[in-house]
Amino acid sequence: MNDPGSNVARHLRIAATDRPDGLATKSPVGVNPTGEVQHEVRTFRQLDQESDSAAGYFAAAGIAEGARVLLAVRPGHDLIVGMFALLKLGAIPVAIDPGMGWSAFLDCVRRSRPTALVGVRSASLLSRLPFAAFRTLSHRVTVGNSAWRRALATIGRPASPLAHVQSDTLAAILFTSGSTGEPKGVCYTHGMFDAQIELVRKTYAISPGETDMAMLPLFALFNPALGTTTVTPLLDPSKPLAADPAPLVAALIAEKVTSSFGSPAIWGKVADHCEARGLKLPELRRLLIAGAPVSGELLAQLRVIAPHCVTHTPYGATECLPVTTITADELLGEARQLALRGQGTCVGRPVSGVEIRVIRETDGPIPTLAEAQPCAPGEIGEIIATGPSVTREYDGLPEATRLAKIADGARVWHRMGDLGSLDAEGRLFFFGRRVEKIRAAEGELPTESLEPAFRQHPQVFRCALIGLGEAPHQTPALVVEPRSGHFPADDAARARFIAELRDLARINPPADRVKHIVFQRALPVDVRHNAKIHRLQLAKEWTARLAR
Repeated sequence: MNDPGSNVARHLRIAATDRPDGLATKSPVGVNPTGEVQHEVRTFRQLDQESDSAAGYFAAAGIAEGARVLLAVRPGHDLIVGMFALLKLGAIPVAIDPGMGWSAFLDCVRRSRPTALVGVRSASLLSRLPFAAFRTLSHRVTVGNSAWRRALATIGRPASPLAHVQSDTLAAILFTSGSTGEPKGVCYTHGMFDAQIELVRKTYAISPGETDMAMLPLFALFNPALGTTTVTPLLDPSKPLAADPAPLVAALIAEKVTSSFGSPAIWGKVADHCEARGLKLPELRRLLIAGAPVSGELLAQLRVIAPHCVTHTPYGATECLPVTTITADELLGEARQLALRGQGTCVGRPVSGVEIRVIRETDGPIPTLAEAQPCAPGEIGEIIATGPSVTREYDGLPEATRLAKIADGARVWHRMGDLGSLDAEGRLFFFGRRVEKIRAAEGELPTESLEPAFRQHPQVFRCALIGLGEAPHQTPALVVEPRSGHFPADDAARARFIAELRDLARINPPADRVKHIVFQRALPVDVRHNAKIHRLQLAKEWTARLAR
């Protein structure tokens, strides 16, 4: 029997009932001459009513329960309204990163087979181009125009009933970043979203009435369900590293933001801006940084600029988030020394309800958990995780699902694609992506076994351990992206930089196996976080360059 109480959109209705006049969204509308960001605000009651009106508008345009809807709306109030309206209808939003490249984007659209588009005017116009990916679209709704504004203004009617769904009903398709392969559509059910909301609430003690500024748009969608105010940052989600940190910091201070999520790249920019100008973030109480390993230098910076803040570095993936978490205090203690010595980066202990294991690496599928071989404590292997928020399948990719999932009775384990080890205390240590491991004649080298020792150099923005040539006879090399203004100007400066790096890395003897240290002005990174380095791409490029 269908359960009307399982629709994840009910969390917004609960917030609208419990805190009707509480501020739900603050969307930037401009920056005044003094640098202050001006916002348009909505209460939870208004947000609930507007999403009801939007749901009616979508239904009148032909979007029905169960329809797959390509969502192409800019971050902010309209995105939140559109997402909750579709969930209320029982439609299935399809969210794809806008900056992944036109070809990859079209491939994602083709595989997800949407029948409707909800998007800004430019997205609606693009969807009319003669591409095969758009042939399944039969309904288009433009967001942000005068008709949309009129539709949202028709509030005051009784609340619309939510679509009757079950906890295992498909709620949304969210695409992975594709940092080490093709982007894949991850199938989220209403029950998985419920579990994720509860995990985030409990793990990080988030209370209604807090103010959050998520630097990743999809994370802002949790806020209405958590009863927290969403401040939309002034940044382009397809180019987060190009963001001007000044309005971000101005909004963090003026809006008294208590919580935020972002990648190491964007928070590095914010920290540098604050440090250079002597600015503090006194109201910030909680900071979550994820998407790539976080340097000790950045964590130490954040301690100074946000003196009352606890910084967390959660570990997870689009397929399962969060899996583990750790605070900066623990990372900057004994765990930092272990990372510098090659013991991997500690990502903490599993969050409540999530179970993790480390198993022996296997290239092919592992049909059942009984066929997985567990690793001993301290032994490096493949990380797997299970829990209520762990997704069960990819959309339209049965072979990818078969390779990534392990059956365990009613449960499913997800193969993270990462290397790690568990210590005797149950802490997980991250060693990098499996596919990026260097396979040399002298033995294998996981990327995170060496990179931390080199990353500690104050002039290193980021670096990547890569394997030159073909496995299993690769040559280890390090590609360094120096901080702005510190790229070596000549051979002498390059030699000094390399000598300093090797001197720092002596703390980790296997670092001597790195045969080449080269410099590149900008490393290729993922679109979503601007933090995950495309090491396989770098390996191909530098293999060819050094051969010449």
